[in-house]
Amino acid sequence: MTAVKRLYPLIALAAITFAVAGVLAGPGASMNVTVSEYAVADRGGVTELAMAVMALGSVALLAGLRGAGAPVRGMPAGLFMVWSGALAVAAVVPATPLGMESAVQVHRWALVAAFVSLPAAAALLVPRLAADEGWKPVARVVEWLALAGGLGVLAMTYVALPGGGVLIGLVEWALLGAEVALLTVLAGWLVRVVWLGSVRHTANFPTYHRIIASRS
Repeated sequence: MTAVKRLYPLIALAAITFAVAGVLAGPGASMNVTVSEYAVADRGGVTELAMAVMALGSVALLAGLRGAGAPVRGMPAGLFMVWSGALAVAAVVPATPLGMESAVQVHRWALVAAFVSLPAAAALLVPRLAADEGWKPVARVVEWLALAGGLGVLAMTYVALPGGGVLIGLVEWALLGAEVALLTVLAGWLVRVVWLGSVRHTANFPTYHRIIASRS
């Protein structure tokens, strides 16, 4: 495995860490403040930079996963790229010379695309990870986070439409937290695969699929 491939998971983890720290250093989240409104409030601060870094880190993570032979090719990889591209758009658009309202709308729809694409990618990955000996140990965790992300997307849809926007900020931040956790799990396990070699016989916590198989 080349040195560059070994650096991908470290770059991804560093990007995730920086992005989270950047958001925490912003003006402060609220239950009624959406991620878009938060970014606008911190315009010129580190929030937009954090989104851009997260986008680049996600690309590095995908490259690392593919380089390590993780079962991400096809639709999961495409959805990962949608996530990364949407985050990049959300980071760049508020700084363009568009009208403020137009920029905010583009920014919000880019975030919607990001919010939806990553849970979908995780859901598609679950059976693939469960069928791969090297990635089976994280299949259940990814399954939980995919479920949390899916429920978050449903909650966000309800709150944004019939719910009248009540607590939409809380829903968006909770969903974003689940997605960051998903990226962290994948990047963390990728570090183990890349730097410690094969994990086919070193898994030390069960997956849902293994429990079902043991009972059959």
